[in-house]
Amino acid sequence: MTDEPRTTRTDIGTPTPEKLREQVEHTRDELGQTIEALAAKADVKAQAKERTAALKEQAAEKTVLVTDQVTAVVRANRKPLLVAGVALLVLLLVRRSRLNR
Repeated sequence: MTDEPRTTRTDIGTPTPEKLREQVEHTRDELGQTIEALAAKADVKAQAKERTAALKEQAAEKTVLVTDQVTAVVRANRKPLLVAGVALLVLLLVRRSRLNR
């Protein structure tokens, strides 16, 4: 143990007023972000709208994809589809004519 007198330096651990203002501003920003995040989690209506919009967009994308695929299949199999359509038309006409007798 030393007999030297203790000298306290207040400038080492004491922040300047400017530093304190910066810390307060930073803390306010963080608090604001936290409040916004909590409010967003609590807003069920907004979450439902976002989910609905996402699902609509996903359905639209799938619709375009399926439409493109069906168009490609129809173009690749044009003759069999035309034959099936004509056969169905003939079947309906024959059935109609039998019902009218």
